[in-house]
Order: sequence, then C-alpha cells, then structure tokens
Amino acid sequence: MRGNEVIKQLEERISTKTARIGVIGLGYVGLPLAMEFAKEGFAVAGFDIDKKKVKDSMAGRSYVQDVPSRDVKEARRAGKFYATSDFSDLRKMDSIHICVPTPLGKTRDPNVSYIVAAVGEIAKNLTAGRLVVLESTTYPGTTEEVVLPMLEETGLKVGVDFFLAFSPERVDPGNPDFVTKNIPKVVGGITPRCTRMAALVYGRCVNTVVPVSDTKVAEMVKLLENTFRSVNIGLVNEIALMSDKLGIDVWDVIDAAATKPFGFMPFYPGPGLGGHCIPIDPFYLSWKAKLSGFEARFIELAGQINSSMPYHVVKKVTEALNLRRKSIKGASILLVGVAYKQDVDDIRESPALEIMQVLNGMGARLSYVDPYVPDLDLGGIKKRSKKYTPSVLSRADCVVIVTAHSCFDYSMLAREADLVVDTRNALRGKRGRHIFRI
Repeated sequence: MRGNEVIKQLEERISTKTARIGVIGLGYVGLPLAMEFAKEGFAVAGFDIDKKKVKDSMAGRSYVQDVPSRDVKEARRAGKFYATSDFSDLRKMDSIHICVPTPLGKTRDPNVSYIVAAVGEIAKNLTAGRLVVLESTTYPGTTEEVVLPMLEETGLKVGVDFFLAFSPERVDPGNPDFVTKNIPKVVGGITPRCTRMAALVYGRCVNTVVPVSDTKVAEMVKLLENTFRSVNIGLVNEIALMSDKLGIDVWDVIDAAATKPFGFMPFYPGPGLGGHCIPIDPFYLSWKAKLSGFEARFIELAGQINSSMPYHVVKKVTEALNLRRKSIKGASILLVGVAYKQDVDDIRESPALEIMQVLNGMGARLSYVDPYVPDLDLGGIKKRSKKYTPSVLSRADCVVIVTAHSCFDYSMLAREADLVVDTRNALRGKRGRHIFRI
C-alpha cells in the first residue's frame, strides 16, 4: 500500500476519528495533548518509560497541574485512553506524537537523546500509512536531519509511505485562559502532504491550525517565541540593575512606560528565568547558529544577564541585612515561593534553587514557604515547606519573595516581616524602610 492509497486511508481514519493516537512522553505537554484527543473521541495510548506515570494514568490520577484527574478518569472510563511502557504497541498507532524532554548539556549543547530513543522505538514498529509528529522543542533541522533518516532506514519513504512533521508545543503551565485546545497549533511537514496530514489530525482537537512551509520553519517558530521573551526579560533585568545603581524605582518606570498605547510592550524584571523553555530554548538557537558561523550576540548576552539575577538577589539580601548590622552567615532567611513562576508546582530551572544554593553556601539558615512545593531536595539537603503564618514570617531575619503566588497574603507579609527583599513587586504600593526591591 503506497502513495494515494495510504493518504486516502489515513485521511479517512482521522476524519472519522477512528485513527489511533499515540503520545510518547506523558509529561506537561504529552498528557494534556492525550486528553484533548481523547475528549474528541479518539482512542489514545500514552507511552512513557516512567512506570509511576503509567500507573497513575491507568488509575485515573493526574500528576500534571493543568489536567484534572477527572479528565483522566473519564477518558479511562470511556475506554479512550490507556498508558503503557510497552513500546511495541506503537505498531497499532496511526498518528504518533513525540513529547519528550530536550534538556541542555553542561556545555549548553542540545541533548536530543530522548528524541533519538523515542524515534528508535517508532522505527522498530513503523508500518505504511503512519503519521509521526515531533513536538519536543529543539534546534532547526532536527526533524529533517535526525528523525527522518532514522525512519527512512526502515525502507519506507516519507510523503509516500509515512508522513513526518514538526509541531511546537506551546503550553503555558498554570494559565487557565490558554490551554492545548485554544492555543493555535503551528505545523510544518517534510513534504506538503506531511503538512496537510498533520494539520488534519490537529484540526480535530484544537481550534486553530497554522500550517507553515516546512519543519525548519516550525522548529524556528518556537525558538523565536521564547528567545523574544528571554531577550526582552534580559533587557528589563539590565534596566533594573542600572536603575538600582541610579536610585530609580524600575517598577514605577515600567508602569509609566506601559501607558504608551503603541511601540512598547511591558516586561518585568525578576530573580532569574525558570521553567523548561525560556532559560533553555534560546541556547538551542545560538548553538545551531554557531555551527553556521553566526554569533548570536543578543541571545548570549540576554542569557548572561538573566543567569546573573539570582546573584543580584543575594546581593540585595546582603545589603538589607547589613543595614540591620547582621551577616548572612547564621541569618534566618525565609524564601516565599520556590516554583519557577506564579501558581504552578514546577521547580524546573527555578531561580529560587540557585538563590538557595548560594545562600546556603554563605552559611544562612534557610527555610521556605510554598504550598505548591511541599518538599524540596536542595543538593541532598531535604526541606519541607513551612506554613504561611504571621509567626513564621516574623521569626525570619529576612523574607525573600521569589515567586509571587496569588494565594499569599502580602499585606500580612509586609506587616509581620522584619525585613523583606521583594523580587516580584508583590508588595506594590506598600512602602517602608524594611522593604527592598530589585
């Protein structure tokens, strides 16, 4: 079965929702995607090497904040979803979506080993008439240069026997307004047929599909989006550092500039970048650029500024304690919020971890409050979140607001804390000689 016959059969299965969907990687990207397909009536199989994720999924328990357990239970009850670590089941799938991690190595080189492992399992079980879509964020050229050769080693030809595309994940953890269903889905295929097939399958579970010319364009889209944020946050962080030297309130500056109805978009300084995307994705782009003899100076500089911010926070803590004739060594320092951003339970690349490591190395007595992160392993030192109470706040020599969760009572914090370093402007409008801002 080749060519037009393959296309017609797969198109029919997708259109009638009888296509079987496989999702490799049941994390922050994969599980929400699997649930959207299941809600639309597709039979979905989730694949993961993590046995606990498989066990929880099969029991209808969600470990992803943006996916209610009731959704997983309903999908299981309806017979539309199951999870497994047996990758031989990939042979049964019509459309396979790769949603695995893509971390950076210690030298900031892309680590595509999870992608290679997933594609290896697909290649073992690939038959004619299948669609394969890579969603993992990576450098431009990965789909064509890494994934395609592995799949064509089977003897099957792309665009004729199987279809291959890239569609960047665009999840925003903790954002109730933008979820998998209503975030426009960019798709780019190796061939026009591949693009059309990927657009067809995503069109059944998301509101808007945005086809682009090829996989490299689709790969570049995600990197541009996150590099845009990284560079602009780097710029405003540098403005914050400059304003600190000049004795200017950078938050007032930004608020006033944001009143301009054109030509300005407000970004805000902070203790550093966190999450899996923004601190990492721009370096995929700069790494690829270097291979072509191009130096991505904006990207590298923004990365340097953003990665320096945890140390600036420590400097502000030191200055604040010095005004009270106290040293960091032996001081009781309470971090308020350790997740990488507001109202999520994710600590990946959180600047709070770097801040805690530095303070711990300087001899501070550390504790933290974060209802989203009940336990924390700080390089072998295990910590448990304290309760957010007046006595906990008042006993600390310095309270550092790192992540401004909406559940915190900031009026109480400003009233009870003896000394505060606010990295998020959470105490907006509150003044006092005991309050320091970055």
